[in-house]
Amino acid sequence: MIEITTSYVDSLASNAAAIKNAQGLVKKRSFVQLHNSEDGTLLFGECKGSGSSNYQCSADFIQPEKPILRCSCPSRQLPCKHALGLLYAYVGGETFTGATVPEDIVIKREKVEKREEKKSQQASEGAEPKPKKVNKTALKKKVQSQLEGLDVLEKLLRSMIRNGLGTIDKKVIKTMQEHVKQMGNYYLTGAQTELRRLTLLLSEADDREQVYTDVVEQLAVMHAFIKKGRAYLTSKLEDPTLALDHESTIEEWLGHAWQLTDLKEYGLMKEQVELVQLAFVSYDDSARQEFVDEGYWLEQDSGEIHRTIHYRPYKAAKLMREEDSFFDAVCIPSLYQYPGDMNRRVRFEELIARKLDSHEVVDLSKYAQRSYADVIKKVKNQLKNPLSHANPLVLLHVAEVMQSNQDEVVIVDESGQHLVLRDQTSNGHRTLPLFKYLSASQLEDVSMLVQFEHDMDTGRLTAMPLTILKDAEMLRLLY
Repeated sequence: MIEITTSYVDSLASNAAAIKNAQGLVKKRSFVQLHNSEDGTLLFGECKGSGSSNYQCSADFIQPEKPILRCSCPSRQLPCKHALGLLYAYVGGETFTGATVPEDIVIKREKVEKREEKKSQQASEGAEPKPKKVNKTALKKKVQSQLEGLDVLEKLLRSMIRNGLGTIDKKVIKTMQEHVKQMGNYYLTGAQTELRRLTLLLSEADDREQVYTDVVEQLAVMHAFIKKGRAYLTSKLEDPTLALDHESTIEEWLGHAWQLTDLKEYGLMKEQVELVQLAFVSYDDSARQEFVDEGYWLEQDSGEIHRTIHYRPYKAAKLMREEDSFFDAVCIPSLYQYPGDMNRRVRFEELIARKLDSHEVVDLSKYAQRSYADVIKKVKNQLKNPLSHANPLVLLHVAEVMQSNQDEVVIVDESGQHLVLRDQTSNGHRTLPLFKYLSASQLEDVSMLVQFEHDMDTGRLTAMPLTILKDAEMLRLLY
């Protein structure tokens, strides 16, 4: 039979409303028929709808990593609440009776099978996919336009710094907003985002002096971006192949959207990887004009901590699936990694979920770093590059949590070295207040996932606690 968990069904839903509506159908006993196929790969049934006839819905797991949810209802939401409700009925223990697979699904399965056979045949014959054609003339023009855009951006920033931050008024803000639009014309979406971030810092603060530290930090990031972007684009023009840089993050900063085929071509793909999500956060990134769903996952074989990032643009957010916390272990047939340093961004199109066993939670702690000195050195090396991920994540072993003489919460490693814990305001979430609900035993000899941040005002490196692992218990402070 199919192994499905509630967490997995939640992950298929478009948003929280879809989950609520689907579960409501089960509670209202709206399903008049519930069936499963003899081999357990298909769930199907009928659900009462607003019309005179019932809706025919199904969940096909003939390919477990790529389930197909179908329904005869007119909803544009995929999957609809009826197909989701079918799955919630299954995990909820409703009675499913054995029945023959409907003829229409048999026909659809045959079509899928033929497509897969064709792919397998092409692979066995050594047929390579057709190489993507690149219009080098157009690409050169794009690169030249990007270089021109970087010059325009640099002139704007130089003018602002020369005149002084204290002279920035509404007129300057308006000029900056016009330049934000121009960056899109120069194919510099990354620069567009960072300039908008700077503009928001300067225009939304009630007391300008309170944000000067953030403004200076943002200017430093943009200066590094202009310098490295110009050097990279200049060298790219001299490269006859105009190849992508698959080792650093510069392509993303310039606005390149990596395709999975590109990542695979550059060897940035792993097969059959098992992941466990340790933490999850959603936030509003007004500079990108997108909602961001970010998950932090630990790879069970290597101990690497990855990030999944799902962007939902304001204009299309209602039509896009909203990511959420995931509490099961997942097997990923193909895991794609983006260029970068610590905590690389990853993507996957297919997954097979299963319940996370308690002994697996215990095993996760073996990857906890025990020397804070070594970790801090590694984190500082990453932060030296302004274009690297500014908030690295590390799983640390914590001998104990204590209060310092300065009335700060600190964690201590086995050698006695301290690391200050502090909430970060960048994503609008706080976790330290949750410590008061934990017992002393839950804060001693534990593993803790933390997110680092460099405080520009004090020059100190602090960490925000996200998850605590104690024996077979996982306490997620951010989910």
